[in-house]
Amino acid sequence: MSNAVMKPEAQTAATAPDEVLLELRDLHVSYGKTAALHGVSLSVRAGEVVALIGANGAGKSTTLRTISGLLKPTRGEIVYQGRSIAGLAADRVVAQGIAQSPEERHVWPTMTVYENLSMGAYLCKSSTEVDRRVGMVYHRFPRLKERHRQLAGTLSGGEQQMLAIGRALMSEPRLLLLDEPSLGLSPRMAEEVFEFVREINEHGVTVVLVEQNVHNALSVASRVYVYETGRVVAARDAAGLADDPELLSAYLGA
Repeated sequence: MSNAVMKPEAQTAATAPDEVLLELRDLHVSYGKTAALHGVSLSVRAGEVVALIGANGAGKSTTLRTISGLLKPTRGEIVYQGRSIAGLAADRVVAQGIAQSPEERHVWPTMTVYENLSMGAYLCKSSTEVDRRVGMVYHRFPRLKERHRQLAGTLSGGEQQMLAIGRALMSEPRLLLLDEPSLGLSPRMAEEVFEFVREINEHGVTVVLVEQNVHNALSVASRVYVYETGRVVAARDAAGLADDPELLSAYLGA
């Protein structure tokens, strides 16, 4: 496995093992008049992989979109590195060290692989630095380097997922939000993606993961929050949840 992994600029000093990097406090979010989150509270320690799991429509992706500034909470707090970021615009959230790889990838299909990656570093003003970061992504995802000038819309689903994650890493985040990274992928490609999640985590990137495939989520997560209809109904160590078939069956149908 490669040792050349993009490292977050914000994490130059040793991380305190119990540092709470992200905390949600009584978070409420609505789509118009429809409530989507009902008082979600959770915490993420620096260096963890935390998975949010639950049935479709339970509020997992809404949580990520709210953290990243794409949705505004109607009530509650989002505290990152000890500072409130609730309601910040998405570009300001990225500047704080948080990046998201969205569900269904959302690459720009008529732009090349290189152009898509460059868009992930839009806050970086140095073209030399942008190229350095692109090179780091190519080192980890050689297939993207092979398709450097290929239009993103012509890539396979797995390659588009690599591109979406690579684009998120171009901002060199301290916290990476991954929304359904295995969606639509073959088992082999999904395994490759989750191996990369392990690798970037080992090199200092904290990860919050939404994943419909419970077994994939438990394979990389240290802790898990279980959602049901916009609420967190359980919090477990990943190993403990794997050994709790009643909970899995009750909330996930697993």
